[in-house]
Amino acid sequence: MLGLLALAVIVLTLLWLPLLLLGVAFRVLLALVLLPFKILGLVLRIAFGVVGVAFRVVFSAFGLIAGLLAFLAVVVVLPLLPFVLIGLAIWLVVRASRSSRHSLRIA
Repeated sequence: MLGLLALAVIVLTLLWLPLLLLGVAFRVLLALVLLPFKILGLVLRIAFGVVGVAFRVVFSAFGLIAGLLAFLAVVVVLPLLPFVLIGLAIWLVVRASRSSRHSLRIA
């Protein structure tokens, strides 16, 4: 009985070994076929990563500069706003008090 079991194991091994080798060969062939796409994906991932980091740095700098300019505008312009409004009112009064000497005549 033990000999029959050993013979069955040997036969199953001899039948299973070609299928196992065929599966390994298929996986190796599939890996070789897909290797250029994996390399292309890696190159594109690196390229877009570098471009993304560059854009992130540039737009972060723009945002920081815009924030600083807005802060400076508020700090500088806000205290001067009453003077600007008084100047605008004076300019409007002077402009309204002038008579219009030049008129356009269409004949």
